[in-house]
Amino acid sequence: MAKLPIIAIDGPAGAGKSTVARRLAETLSFILVDTGAMYRVVALAAKEAGHAPTEASEVTALARALVAREALRFERDSSLGVRVFLDNRDVSTDIRTPDIAMGASTVSAHPGVRDALLEMQRQAGKNGGVVLEGRDIGTVVFPNADIKFFLTAAPEVRAKRRHAELLAKEGNAPSFEETLADVKRRDDQDTNRPIAPLRQADDAIRIDSSALSFDDTVRSMIEHVKSTS
Repeated sequence: MAKLPIIAIDGPAGAGKSTVARRLAETLSFILVDTGAMYRVVALAAKEAGHAPTEASEVTALARALVAREALRFERDSSLGVRVFLDNRDVSTDIRTPDIAMGASTVSAHPGVRDALLEMQRQAGKNGGVVLEGRDIGTVVFPNADIKFFLTAAPEVRAKRRHAELLAKEGNAPSFEETLADVKRRDDQDTNRPIAPLRQADDAIRIDSSALSFDDTVRSMIEHVKSTS
């Protein structure tokens, strides 16, 4: 039997990569490997240990310790798509706050952290039949991935979606203007960081979801996958 493909999804913050990747994995009966969650877990662990995400040496040592003791674990979940555990503690909700998101972007720029988690990502996806999403999956983690997507949308559209999500979750969200500023700040940080900056792989299929519904976005991806099989 032919090896199942590795599907890489990259794109900026707020493009809907996590939600799309989850649906794509469910539809194809593939395993979702949430690489962004790995960095969020490092950011959360650093915060709980009293380290700022900018403290490169301390955060790198912490990330290496997490990898050494295999502290991160993913489980398929019917509602979340994937459930994330840190030392057998469910942190699926804890890692989805705005401050942890910013912390994840910062810690992922440390070369030592990226080195510590890179092999873990590759091991998780090496057998194929997986969907991975992040900022550098198709450019660094799996440059030879069978299918690559670059999912994006206009900053204003991403901010609108994020603002609505925060309102639905918390009922008391930052203003739209603050959310838009945060999206643009994340874009600048991700695209201009010196290590593995966000960029579209040369052979990636670009999908701009600004005018697409969620279902249309997923349908477009599935059509591309089927056309290559």
